[in-house]
Amino acid sequence: MREHGGTGSGGRRGQAERDVITVEIGYALCSAAFAAAVVFGAVAGPALLFALPGALEMVLVRGGGVLAGVLFAVRTVSVLVRFRRAAQPSQPGRTSPDS
Repeated sequence: MREHGGTGSGGRRGQAERDVITVEIGYALCSAAFAAAVVFGAVAGPALLFALPGALEMVLVRGGGVLAGVLFAVRTVSVLVRFRRAAQPSQPGRTSPDS
């Protein structure tokens, strides 16, 4: 029986490739968290800094939280999808310079 692994297609990833993937995931999460924090601060900030009517304050804080959550998810997915597309070969079907 043949062992799984090695450098063939469908084999295990090398340490360098795993490191690149880990860094990309970290970048996706950090940039998404930063963008979400900025949006939350921009939307909910006035409610947290100024004395606003209760209903308006609640709408701003909840709206900021929802918007920040949606932005976090969209940013994370878009960075990871773009990374996955960039990792594909530029000429589909060609596996080596000799082909």
